[in-house]
Amino acid sequence: MTAASDRPVGFWRRLREDLAAARDHDPAARGNLEIAVVYSGLHAVWIHRLSHRIWNGSGGAGRTVARALSQFARFLTGIEIHPGATIGRRFFIDHGMGVVIGETAEVGDDCMLYHGVTLGGVSLKQVKRHPTLGDRVTVGAGAKILGPVEIGADSSVGANAVVVKSAPADSVVVGIPGVAKPAKSSKEELREAQFYIDPAIYI
Repeated sequence: MTAASDRPVGFWRRLREDLAAARDHDPAARGNLEIAVVYSGLHAVWIHRLSHRIWNGSGGAGRTVARALSQFARFLTGIEIHPGATIGRRFFIDHGMGVVIGETAEVGDDCMLYHGVTLGGVSLKQVKRHPTLGDRVTVGAGAKILGPVEIGADSSVGANAVVVKSAPADSVVVGIPGVAKPAKSSKEELREAQFYIDPAIYI
């Protein structure tokens, strides 16, 4: 699964893409000026791009600067994106408060996260320990995706789901722990999965 596009894109083109993505995903968006000034999700992504470039282009003190920038973004927006995380194009975070994206996370193009989402790790080793989201993945408010799992392209993760297993493309993941169903599943199947809680996770 390819998480993010590495094609070089000019600054102004990427800026226009970001603004268009916000308009596409948020019906409350009223204009580019307002989006640029008040959308904290975009501010976090823009600062991340700078910190990610510094992180990849230097070591030692440079990486400390990158981390400091990410912490400034957290202070400013309530969104924490580690500078090592790889983020694709047209990434949009709606509302944003409480979003955490770990160091080895990979997010594809045209993805969207709501507030309270965690792309977290479950290992203390210096390995790939955070999730990979394919292109066009949407993650609902409060969802937690943990470990080096992969969420296939064009999938959705339901609000407050806890995902610890990979999901194929074109799926809907709901419940605790997250259960993946094909996107064309019946409403009854999705509702059943949404309220499934495995008692083993509490033992």
